[in-house]
Amino acid sequence: MQIPPLDDRARDEALRQLDGLVKPVGALGRLEQLAAWLCAAHGEVPPRPLDDVRVVVFAGDHGVSASGTVSAYPRHLTAAMVRVFLAGESGVNVLAREVGARVRVLDLAVDDPLDDVPDEVRRHKVRRGSGSIDVADALEPGQARRAFDAGAAAADADIDGGADLLIPGDMGIGNTTIASALVAAVLGLPAEDVVGTGTGVDDDGRARKVAVLERALARTVERGATDDPFAVLTSLGSACAAATAGFLVRAAERTVPVVLDGVFPCAAAVVAREIAPGAEQWWVAGHRSTEPAQAFALKALGLEPILDLGLRLGEGSGAVQAVPVLRNARAVLAGMGRLADLG
Repeated sequence: MQIPPLDDRARDEALRQLDGLVKPVGALGRLEQLAAWLCAAHGEVPPRPLDDVRVVVFAGDHGVSASGTVSAYPRHLTAAMVRVFLAGESGVNVLAREVGARVRVLDLAVDDPLDDVPDEVRRHKVRRGSGSIDVADALEPGQARRAFDAGAAAADADIDGGADLLIPGDMGIGNTTIASALVAAVLGLPAEDVVGTGTGVDDDGRARKVAVLERALARTVERGATDDPFAVLTSLGSACAAATAGFLVRAAERTVPVVLDGVFPCAAAVVAREIAPGAEQWWVAGHRSTEPAQAFALKALGLEPILDLGLRLGEGSGAVQAVPVLRNARAVLAGMGRLADLG
């Protein structure tokens, strides 16, 4: 896949103008780096306003959560949360309203028919739930590509609708286990290093997650399924992880900046980079998750989170809180006076 490069000339011009503003050189720290990144993404100085921000929450259940050993919450909550998103009452709904962002949810693999929700939510459903990755593949052959294409179509819909900035969110009991598996497989890391406490499991719960992940990784390595990103998604991922990867790649192809959220979107981003090298230049990390797998993913992607608030909710909730920072970075270039004008 051909990923357009960022505009280095616009970045350089932004940095030159930032140095000439009415402030000491570099005094606005990370805001200046973000302003230059936005200029490179937009190809102009100052960058365009980030007025139309859209969040797409990819929802799905995971077979690995069926036993209740990897999460502090039961899997039926995934379906319940889809309805909460639609009611506008989730964490990301509330936070998105504060920054004027729009939220929609897509059912990729919720283990529930969701007959009572709008058709557009279920239009891209790939399956109900996924295989338990410690004993079976997460997806059937071809389903990873189908979900990837669904995520790309979701990005197209929002970009065609005028989105200036995209945020992929996630909802699914067991998501952190899947994210850890993807990061470990792609980066060649042991289960012990990438597994965290997820939704709040205790030490025994974390130990069970590590054991599950060790079996899943051993099964995948034995079958030689770690060399191809779609094989990794099929063996260890999920439909919503594949859809998130497709969403990220298509945004980069169409030169629309993306703010990554926590561990699940970052794990999908690691896989997406394998599919489309260079796509990561179009992404910025919104916040630092408490999950260790995200730290490894961010290092591999070369991204530094904008915020560090100790969040572990998911949904895109951390990423939307980074939106005002990006808007302020743009405002610096668009509105500050210049030293040369002081006489």
